[in-house]
Amino acid sequence: MHVEVHEVCKDYATVRAVNQVSLVAKGGEVLALLGPNGAGKSSLVRMMVGLTQPDSGQIRYRADDTQPALATLETTAFGYLPEDRGLYQERTVLDNLRYIARLRGLNKAVADRNTSRWLERFELSDRATEPMRQLSKGNQQKVQLIATLLHDPQVVMLDEPFSGLDPMNQEFVLSVLNELREAGTTVILSAHQMALVERMADKLVLMNKGSVVAQGSLPEVRQQLLQHHHLQVEFAHPVAIEKLAGLSGINDVSVLTDTLYELYCDEHLATEQLLKELQKFAPVRQFSRHQQSLHDLYLQAVRAETS
Repeated sequence: MHVEVHEVCKDYATVRAVNQVSLVAKGGEVLALLGPNGAGKSSLVRMMVGLTQPDSGQIRYRADDTQPALATLETTAFGYLPEDRGLYQERTVLDNLRYIARLRGLNKAVADRNTSRWLERFELSDRATEPMRQLSKGNQQKVQLIATLLHDPQVVMLDEPFSGLDPMNQEFVLSVLNELREAGTTVILSAHQMALVERMADKLVLMNKGSVVAQGSLPEVRQQLLQHHHLQVEFAHPVAIEKLAGLSGINDVSVLTDTLYELYCDEHLATEQLLKELQKFAPVRQFSRHQQSLHDLYLQAVRAETS
């Protein structure tokens, strides 16, 4: 199932929460909405799942590239994990999941089968008869995820699915998301853990203040955000920073140690020629490109917008 968002806007009073956002999420892909709190991720997810309507723009759904677009889908087509969780703390895990299954229209046989399957997959079969309040925060989050997936939805939308999870359970959830992708499910998630999500997302949509800062595959997003290359050079002895900063194509220099420097260079600077120039100052022990994390690139882009 494809989810197509075209120039969508959403206002709350005087605040524009989502501003002219367009994207396409396809079946068998994981699309990640990334950004800080207040970026518009949750507002966008709520519109895509049909809980709220855009003030302008369109959201459409289609089975595949050959099928006509639909303005709405049956609610059972969606699995939605909201930012604000809502299971009954005094009821058992099993009671909660059976209740969710009835809301989703599953008959008892299918509900029991799916509940058993997902409890086993999430390693919670032995906790099924315990009240929710006795579970750790991480295990409660896993029950919430089971409730989202219980009816085998075509489109899964997860708002901060890694919230409250320790590193081991984060890895576990990543493995489940990979299984959903391999099964052809459309997975859309919002998160702010960029280092975690960039490992498994097919598409990234980076947002800030309601607008898209960059989107595409990880290499495409890196290229869109890249303002300058980082090079690290280590000399045999210290070199005056003024000499390094004076070279053509060098925008800035950071001193890491007495002999190790980070150079912020123009994107198209010829590194072979630069190395020759550097060797005039002192013997070069090490010369390498330093790849910035997606998190660092995003922060640079946001700061540039703010300034």
